[in-house]
Amino acid sequence: MGPALIASNLLLWLAVLGLAAVVVALLRQIGVLHERISPVGALVGNEQPRVGEPAPILEIESWSGETIRIGGRDTGARGTLLFFVSPTCPVCKTLLPHLDSVRRAESGGVRVVVASDGPREEHAAFVSAHALDRGHYLLSEALGRAYQVGRLPYAILIGPDGDVRARGLVNTREHLESLFQAGELGVASVQEYVKRENGRQRVA
Repeated sequence: MGPALIASNLLLWLAVLGLAAVVVALLRQIGVLHERISPVGALVGNEQPRVGEPAPILEIESWSGETIRIGGRDTGARGTLLFFVSPTCPVCKTLLPHLDSVRRAESGGVRVVVASDGPREEHAAFVSAHALDRGHYLLSEALGRAYQVGRLPYAILIGPDGDVRARGLVNTREHLESLFQAGELGVASVQEYVKRENGRQRVA
């Protein structure tokens, strides 16, 4: 083996070792960033009623003609997920399939109600195209006003006791799931919980 070949092999090994060191350093930085990045939940504003307050009680006729009661204590000990959408909202459409996952994940403990407003004829194709549950699809401007929904898609989780457990603007499946996490934690949002826990750690 000539001196040139030995030198080239040494250089290659040095390069490999250098790359390995860089990869290890990058992995460490990724781990640090992962720890620093807080989970993002549904975006909560100043809308009323706030989390922990009683939900407004309304009785509204569903798409199929049944009367649906929103708010108040549920006799079946179920919660209610109100999901506000619009037929012209692209993000709303991408989240609709996840509502079935919510139903399955909550094992029947949560009633999923999709709500919107506007003329019925504007919603007919939308309801059919997405195979929405006609017994739990509501068209009511009063419902949106009562819960102060100004942006879409928007979701509100109401507990079996009739109190608002969580609410906020939901743009992703993670946002939607965060409502249930916030409800279980007893906070308005996942961000609030993380902020509170970080404060406790600083005090400790």
